[in-house]
Amino acid sequence: MMADTLPRVSGKLTANAPLAPLVWFKAGGAAEHLFEPRDTADLQSFLRDLDPAVPVMALGLGSNLIVRDGGVAGVVVRLGKAFAGAALSGPLTLNCGGGTSGILVSSTARDQGIAGLEFLRSIPGTVGGFVRMNGGAYGAEVAERLVDCDVVLRDGALVTLTVADLHYSYRHSELPEGAIVVAARFQGHAGEPAAIQAEMERIAASREASQPLRSKTGGSTFKNPPGHKAWELVDRAGCRGLTLGGAQVSEKHTNFLINTGAATSDEIEALGEEVRRRVRENCGVELEWEIQRVGMRIHSTHLNPPPLGEGDHSKGGGGGVGCASLAPSVSPFGTATSPRGGGSL
Repeated sequence: MMADTLPRVSGKLTANAPLAPLVWFKAGGAAEHLFEPRDTADLQSFLRDLDPAVPVMALGLGSNLIVRDGGVAGVVVRLGKAFAGAALSGPLTLNCGGGTSGILVSSTARDQGIAGLEFLRSIPGTVGGFVRMNGGAYGAEVAERLVDCDVVLRDGALVTLTVADLHYSYRHSELPEGAIVVAARFQGHAGEPAAIQAEMERIAASREASQPLRSKTGGSTFKNPPGHKAWELVDRAGCRGLTLGGAQVSEKHTNFLINTGAATSDEIEALGEEVRRRVRENCGVELEWEIQRVGMRIHSTHLNPPPLGEGDHSKGGGGGVGCASLAPSVSPFGTATSPRGGGSL
């Protein structure tokens, strides 16, 4: 796809744009084109005139994303400063741009005496991302606080979708493919700014104590299966500290993968698949990725994962079973490894 075949824009359109600097893992390939629209109208006209066969993907802070080493075909849309802001729009309601960080949403709510949005302080992403994914933490989730959102569809149409339209479930929405959230309204309840600030500080301290926030990571790797906590299953399967190349299962929180230096995205994803395999074999539970994985793989000697959704559920799936005894397992990469105390692949 040549740049001269793309629609004219008022914002910034970059060919072969490196994405590694824009994602938390600091790994991965380039976008065929990266588009940073000047405003909503610029985004609408670009998508309206873009060949419908060209794939489009939105990128926020890149905190919940593996960009594969072969890069991303089509157009990656990144909402910049024009979409980053939050302001009071009604009683106990904030209107927030799609590029607004969770921290800015929660701090603006605090300043307006709006409680109930403190949990967004702990979500390392933007409004567009956590509206799409029904982001949540500390006992709350977006579905409980979202009123509605403005969305630019793949054909350039601007529509407003209510929370009911999104058909939310755990870490999932039915936002249409290729659609981009450009604004959203959140409603809380009345609270004292000092109490709201105290709760935000508690959440921040809890995250700092329990998560590898100062590492190159991607946030929670796997969704919690029904009746389980993903980190406990990973730990019981002996994956704490497990490494593959420059990728490692965090010692601090086992539902986090980290790039210890120069890991490739292939190594990070392959390590995640090995963790899934060990949990499946030891616990009979199929872990589902929470981190989004996008783009094309370069030919890999590491990665030959089972199809997603496949696995042996005869041992209970998500129904409160414990892990089997942790006997040494054989890695699909050909190395016998013990699940006790991590090890290397």
